[in-house]
Amino acid sequence: MTVFLIIIVVALLGVTFWQISKILELSKPADADDSQIADNKDNNTQGKIMLAFMVFFYLLMAYSFWNYSKLYLPEAAAEHGADYDRLMFISIGIIMVVQVFTQALLHWFSYKYRGKKGQKALFYADNDKLEFIWTIIPVVVLAGLIIYGLFSWSEIMNPEETEDTLVVEIYAYQFDWRARYSGEDKTLGKANVRFIEGVNQLGVDESDPYAADDVIVNELHLPVNRSVLFKFRSQDVLHSAYFPHFRAQMNVVPGMVTEFGFTPTTTTKEIRNTDYMVDKVSTINDIRKEREDLDDEEKNYEFEYYLLCNKICGVSHYNMQMKIVVEEEEEFQEWLSEQQTFGELMNN
Repeated sequence: MTVFLIIIVVALLGVTFWQISKILELSKPADADDSQIADNKDNNTQGKIMLAFMVFFYLLMAYSFWNYSKLYLPEAAAEHGADYDRLMFISIGIIMVVQVFTQALLHWFSYKYRGKKGQKALFYADNDKLEFIWTIIPVVVLAGLIIYGLFSWSEIMNPEETEDTLVVEIYAYQFDWRARYSGEDKTLGKANVRFIEGVNQLGVDESDPYAADDVIVNELHLPVNRSVLFKFRSQDVLHSAYFPHFRAQMNVVPGMVTEFGFTPTTTTKEIRNTDYMVDKVSTINDIRKEREDLDDEEKNYEFEYYLLCNKICGVSHYNMQMKIVVEEEEEFQEWLSEQQTFGELMNN
């Protein structure tokens, strides 16, 4: 009902402004020029407005880069991240050069060649040389970016799997994540959503001997400088596993297994001590201290890596996340040894 009343009020306001415009039009002096055809004065005015807008546009662009560049993520915490960031900044650089050049031409030409009474425009039906130039340059640039991107993508999608590679299954469901590690046999047990029952939330096959030593947790721990191969499954709808600080993302599709891999290079402790993160956390804590709806513990923010869902998967999509801890190999092994295995879980 409220929405309906709001629509009625907005519609009435529109009608009111329309009626006011009609009244203003009727109240013009008899000798006022109400011609709809632009004259030299109109063209001069519009040309100057175009130049003014160009200046405003560039000032706004410079301000945005200066003010919002602090919102960039810190340096990538994965081995492939440097290539990913380099490709992104190369793309931004090319786009900005082309944008600055074309916007300047657009606004300057709008002013320089503004309409004048009695002036006729010089028109070329076509120009083969110009068309060749503005076709071949984008083709070459885009081909270079695409080829570079394919090589970077291939490194993530086709990691070299060795005996030391850690295989982790990431399981998604509305609205949470679970991680499953293989045990001493280094092989994940079979799983199917049809086996989901009771405490067996991931549908692991109890009859598979490789499943008994699997470890299922709700907090993802990764050893630093060790390659990790992720295998993704979804219980219900399409999700997207997003690792922003590791520059990685993969769709999690019901009914199939998707995968990618990367090598973490920065532990949680190390990134917390970087100058970038110290400054950012200090700023966040200053803001939080001013909020009255947070208790004292919540006001003391400490950075954590998180796995997020990057597909709108339902009403609680915004809160679908899992904490990630990157640590030294010894710490990881100690943590893993303390976790309950799937066999122990089912026997309890």
